[in-house]
Parts: sequence; C-alpha cells; structure tokens
Amino acid sequence: MNTDTLTLESDQQRLRLVPEYGGGVIGWDWKLDGQWSPLFRPWNGESEDRYTLSCFPLVPWSNRITGGGFEHEGVFHALRLNRTGESYPIHGDGWLQSWQVSERASDRIKLALESDKFDGNPYHYRSTQTFLLLPDGLQIDLTVTHLGPGSLPYGLGLHPYFMRNAQTRFMARAEGVWLSGDDPIPVEHVTNFPESFDYNTPAPLEGPMIDHCFSGWNGKAVIEYPDRALTLTMVMPDCNGYSLMYRPPGYDFFCFEPITHPIDAFHMPEQPGLAILGHGDSLALRAKFLVSGANLSQS
Repeated sequence: MNTDTLTLESDQQRLRLVPEYGGGVIGWDWKLDGQWSPLFRPWNGESEDRYTLSCFPLVPWSNRITGGGFEHEGVFHALRLNRTGESYPIHGDGWLQSWQVSERASDRIKLALESDKFDGNPYHYRSTQTFLLLPDGLQIDLTVTHLGPGSLPYGLGLHPYFMRNAQTRFMARAEGVWLSGDDPIPVEHVTNFPESFDYNTPAPLEGPMIDHCFSGWNGKAVIEYPDRALTLTMVMPDCNGYSLMYRPPGYDFFCFEPITHPIDAFHMPEQPGLAILGHGDSLALRAKFLVSGANLSQS
C-alpha cells in the first residue's frame, strides 16, 4: 500500500501510525530478547479496511446507532450506513477520514482532523489524537470539539486490538453487562454474568462471541502474557463506567475498548454517557497502556 507511515521509537518500544487511514495505529511493539514483540495486533500491510489496523479512534460516537439516526432537541438527524455488512452506522466517522500531522517530537505525535458533515451526517467538529511514548508504555489522548451551531450529543472511544493465545489471561472488573438479541444491539442489562463473560478475576480469553458493553467498569484492564513474562495494563483515568469487549472465537486477537457511553446510548433513556456539546465545547478521553514484568532495559 502506498501510504505514509509515521514511527515513534525508543529503546523499548515502537509505535507506527498511518494518518491517511483514519489516524490509525498499524503497530505497537515491545522489545523482548532483542526482537520486536507485538502488543497491539499488527496491520497486514495490505488492506485499507480499518478493522485490520491495530487501533483506531471512535469519534464523534462509539459503536452502533439504531433508527437511522437520532433526535436531538426536537430535530431528527439522519445517519447513513458506513460499513459493508453492518446494519447500523458504527463508530462515528473519524476512522473513515484522513488525519493530518499537527505536532511532532521525538516522543510524541499529534494528529488532527476537522470533519464537516462527513457523508451527510450532522457533525461539524475538530478532533485530535496525541500519541505519547512513556518510559513504561503508551498514552493516547483523544479529543473532540463541536464546531457547528447549536449543540449535539457526542461520545468517544478507542478501538485497540490486543494479541491473545491460550495462555493469555484477562481481567477487567465490572458490575454488569448489556445482553443483546439477534444482533449486537442491547435489549437487557444484567448483573449476573453469562458463563465466560465474567472477568472480575483473571480468566482465559476463550468461549463464544462477546460483542457487548459492560457497566460499572473501574477503568482498569489487565492482560497477562505468561509466555512473554509481561503484563499489559490499560488505564482510563476519567472512566465513567463503560467499556466494550469484542472476543471473536478462534482468533489470535480481542478488543477491549475504553469508551464514554454504551451501545446505542442515543436511544436509551437519558442518553447515558453522552456529552451534549455546544459550539466550542470539548470532550476528552485518555488511555494509558502500561507494560510491566518485562526487563525494561532489555535490548
């Protein structure tokens, strides 16, 4: 593929970005025994499908919206389908557009996007992503500012793909989960987790499909890789209790997404987690991905 790749690299880690493809990450690797070992699932280098990337931003909303759009202050705002095979508009539109480099230093890159009613949707906004290499990991800051008139409901999220195998163990404490019917849209919230859905204690990443939103998440998720003697901890400091897990059976990856609102919050009572932004108002999300257990000075 002919696209510009940006790289941030230190002695311990390497981050690669493709601004043209939705401001997406195509690889985040950690150095073990002198070799790069992937922490995010690496891009295959061929497909333009953003779902093959390592991580991409969710702006100006996360996950699916039903009803062909949403109503706000008495006005219905239509949204078009934006992914082949999906029955609902999904993940906003920032992931479908080309981003620009706003700032660059040895340890950070800031990307920016101004989107004005992309594909006919109602949103005019500016979004930024700042990628910062930490001594023990990676920090991603995602922001959005409403540039249009009046106000609109906004949400944010990140969509990282983590590596997994039979030895991998995962923990993310939560209080409940929204169950779905024949499609991924929530129909019922329960606090009695279905079998293999409970990650309040470390558990393997095996079992049937999970494509569900969890409530009461405490903002911390821990992935243990015994085969690599390292632990990856994701922290969302300002978490408001929502996370989304995608665990497809039979694959070598899974997703655990820090988000600001549940699936289809636009059609839930009181629109939980959504931020109503007026002109010039902003919303921000920060996620840290911290590595421990590995020899940080190893080369």
